[in-house]
Amino acid sequence: MSMTRTTELPATTLLRFATAGSVDDGKSTLVGRLLHDSKSVLADQLEAVERASAVRGRSGTDLALLTDGLRAEREQGITIDVAYRYFATPKRRFILADTPGHVQYTRNMVTGASTAQLTVILVDARNGVVEQTRRHAAIAALLRVPHVVLAVNKMDLVGYREAVFATIVAEFSAHAADLGVPEVTAIPISALAGDNVVEPSARMDWYSGPTVLEHVESVPVGPDPADGRARLPVQYVIRPQTPAHPDYRGYAGRIAAGVLQVGEPVTVLPSGRTTRITGIDLLGRPVDSARTGQSVTVLLEDDLDVSRGDLIVPTAEAPATTPTIEATVCHVADRALAAGDRVLLKHGTRTVKAIVEAIPARLTLDDLSLRPHSGRLVANDIGRVRIRTAEPLPVDAYADSRRTGSFILIDPADGTTLTAGMVGESFTAPEPADGTGADGGWDF
Repeated sequence: MSMTRTTELPATTLLRFATAGSVDDGKSTLVGRLLHDSKSVLADQLEAVERASAVRGRSGTDLALLTDGLRAEREQGITIDVAYRYFATPKRRFILADTPGHVQYTRNMVTGASTAQLTVILVDARNGVVEQTRRHAAIAALLRVPHVVLAVNKMDLVGYREAVFATIVAEFSAHAADLGVPEVTAIPISALAGDNVVEPSARMDWYSGPTVLEHVESVPVGPDPADGRARLPVQYVIRPQTPAHPDYRGYAGRIAAGVLQVGEPVTVLPSGRTTRITGIDLLGRPVDSARTGQSVTVLLEDDLDVSRGDLIVPTAEAPATTPTIEATVCHVADRALAAGDRVLLKHGTRTVKAIVEAIPARLTLDDLSLRPHSGRLVANDIGRVRIRTAEPLPVDAYADSRRTGSFILIDPADGTTLTAGMVGESFTAPEPADGTGADGGWDF
């Protein structure tokens, strides 16, 4: 059966965003309010939360229970692990990560925000900007989250006063500017009462900006995919070898960045072999081009040895391959990471053996300084590492691509994820007052 080539299929609008903030700033209540007021909660879920709220002696429905699902979370009234929620409005679909606020769960915030296009950082209007607020802003900047929302919560407890909101916004904005955060949108809210979460607040008529939902529905989801260098990590090689498709050989994967087009010259890395795209199949239909986030099967002009883990890129935009990677990392495992450790490094769809050659510095989030380090990182530490891989890898700088500029380190003994890494100079922190720092000024 013949098929007619079509133009690329339209993509469904999806926003990934995360919440962050200090303990008891109301992150889970905000998420619960978003789900409840946007009519994204099923009736049986709401009934279960109402029963749980009554058991705990609450006078009303505790919306935080919509996200805090672990028994320890409900008993202590805190968030311990990242809770993912999926919901949709007529304008957009959402994947929301509700992250913990405690210092010891900093790694969970890194996990939740690593793929986020927007981060909502909550501040208790009574307490203002605290140490954990600055820490989460630094992580959002480090991970290059494109959009940051400052949600000043519990405005009902400060009389909905504009002056309180303005003071907090001024302090946070100054800190964000020092970090190089590209955009901050400040919204005064009361998650408990529902002010400016989904519906505008009648009690803060001095605020004329969007509600939280209005903002996340309208914020741009990312740069034009044509602006990025195209990258296709090969996930699977398709060879049906059936009477209908005796010679079909396709290379399937999800486009990590940019646009691929039929007819353009491409290079397969790390081998460096060049060829040309002769076809792109998307959802079972041939198309002329495909873009970031779409899962496709690419057909090539030549019969090359291409397998899972290879990277298909436009020849004119091919990254260099290297066996040495210098990166900024966040250590997420309870087991420490030390210089000399042998690990597995997973980059895209490729996993190779590697050794940690050096850990020259650790970031102190309290004063945002890099300090020379003895070569060891423990859970929640952020630092710089130098890694040597058994095979050269085609890596981009994290500043150029959050997908192909990132990797994880894995314990080869049990498969545990040890560390999340960002290739290149993600930041250069200010030198501490005692002169022990390794570098000067932030460089985003």
